[in-house]
Amino acid sequence: MKKARVLLNPSFLPRATTIFSSASPTRLLSHQMETKPSSDSSRYCYDPVLRWDPQVEDYFNKAYGADHFARISKALTRPSSYSCIRVNTVKTTSDAVIEKLRKILNESEDGSLKLVQSDGSSPISRCQISGLDYVVFVHGSGPHRIEYGSGLENPPKEVLVSRKCAEAVLRGAQVYVPGVLACTAHVEKGDAVAVCVAMEQPGDEGDWSVNMTRGTTLQGLPSDPFYCERSGLYIGMGTTMLSRAGMFRVPHGVAVDLSNRVFRLPSFHNVLEGEIFLQNLPSIVAAHALDPQKGERILDMCAAPGGKTTAIAILMNDEGEIVAADRSHNKVLDVQKLSAEMGLSCITTCKLDALKSVCLPNALSDSTTLANGDNIGSVTSHSELSSNEEMASGRSEAEKSCEETSTEQPNGGDNDSQAEIRKNKGRLRNGRGRTQSQGGRAGKSQGFPPNSFDRVLLDAPCSALGLRPRLFAGLETVISLRNHGRYQRKMLDQAVQLVRVGGILVYSTCTINPSENEAVVRYALDKYKFLSLAPQHPRIGGLGLVGRCEFPDGYVEEWLKPGEEEMVQKFDPSSELDTIGFFIAKGCIIKKTSHSLLSRISEPGAIVPVGDGMV
Repeated sequence: MKKARVLLNPSFLPRATTIFSSASPTRLLSHQMETKPSSDSSRYCYDPVLRWDPQVEDYFNKAYGADHFARISKALTRPSSYSCIRVNTVKTTSDAVIEKLRKILNESEDGSLKLVQSDGSSPISRCQISGLDYVVFVHGSGPHRIEYGSGLENPPKEVLVSRKCAEAVLRGAQVYVPGVLACTAHVEKGDAVAVCVAMEQPGDEGDWSVNMTRGTTLQGLPSDPFYCERSGLYIGMGTTMLSRAGMFRVPHGVAVDLSNRVFRLPSFHNVLEGEIFLQNLPSIVAAHALDPQKGERILDMCAAPGGKTTAIAILMNDEGEIVAADRSHNKVLDVQKLSAEMGLSCITTCKLDALKSVCLPNALSDSTTLANGDNIGSVTSHSELSSNEEMASGRSEAEKSCEETSTEQPNGGDNDSQAEIRKNKGRLRNGRGRTQSQGGRAGKSQGFPPNSFDRVLLDAPCSALGLRPRLFAGLETVISLRNHGRYQRKMLDQAVQLVRVGGILVYSTCTINPSENEAVVRYALDKYKFLSLAPQHPRIGGLGLVGRCEFPDGYVEEWLKPGEEEMVQKFDPSSELDTIGFFIAKGCIIKKTSHSLLSRISEPGAIVPVGDGMV
């Protein structure tokens, strides 16, 4: 990345209606991996091409232009050239972190963190974007040309890893045992091996799978049935830490120390925990777009794993209240753990489905009350987790709840189900699990009354087609992409109701799919007349897509209108900024109807047309 302040100027801004036809049924999936020529340079290299469903490719070609989408697709197969680190300014400073990182890089013995720029300068730099001086960049390098062996007569020994393992390795991780799928015969500890990737292949019924079982022996010759599939998918050379037998017998540990990589990026595993957080630049910008202020009450609707939640807390200087909600119990625990690790006390957590975020009146009386008196359902705060009394008791709330349940049965416990009895026996035999161990408590919320928050962040679950490196995208179809958008609209319906008048709503995704980005914003602006797009600071992303798209089945997808494209931020993986694909929209609640939204949902099961009759 030349300079972090580079602004994006997308060359393609469609304003007219785009219409595309259905792909031919006989057309093969796009960008099929063709058999490479049998030369070392073409086989032993890293040159993947994403496979897309033909109709999805047509859709993206019409949205971005064929050349632009080809650049995006290529960029997605590669990691960003730098790691973006957010400094926890509640605990430390950027200068202190930079000094510590330089020392760690210089003293790294295994070379996993040792990086030097081509001109000999330090790879560490501070972000120059206004307001982001607490963000630090650690620059990597690549792609590098790797020498793998001495030709087809004497091919290198190989270790084949899963696609997800390879994507992690490209970001700087080592090759761990669970990620190894196959290996050349007679591999011993200390051998030099080439590491390649096993890609999903299309099946006869339209499904995708890796056509091998774990432990398969690779031959490394053209007679190998998987020989052609690995061509152009080599990610580096390394030294085995285990023999072939060991790789498929032990459950964990490093299988290959990958010292010579196609992309060299530092691994920050267990580095300066609590002081830094590895986070993509657009995610940090999304927290800034929310513009949180000290003392405000903020909701992060889909908070896990907690990166944006903690970023918001730091921008508030840990003063105020942030409610971090997620539908997964274990993910809520992850948010709690990260908050505690970073020393943040303004974050409270709760288990809550984003589609049920608005609390119905008949549920309010059943909700428990927080220490500050707000009746919003059961939540767990960081201060609760660190309570001395709870630590001394040695018993979790889950255990206490189990005891109360077992002693309050109307018939002396005779009505206990067989499933509950088996579960209790299992607890006695196996001990407490993750959700019952000390600190492993996630309060379940009943939702929140309308107008409960000053600001709401909806970082919606999405197709994640902007994350990189990405080596596979064949599962998504036009219908699935459209369904993602419908799901996000339902969550947005909930979010709009929870923001007070004058408050701010930020919607973000990590996908390049217009159905989940511009189309969702168009839906919200058309339905909720009291919602208007608001400026974002800092603004470093590109422009949104303008126009509409007509599908072969008659479905029409509306995008942004002229003038609105400058109010959103769209991060392009192929741009000079070199980020993941990301989208941010910021809305301001101008004015709602004078009658209470709460009165409109007083009837159980009523569907609330909140966008009707707005002034």
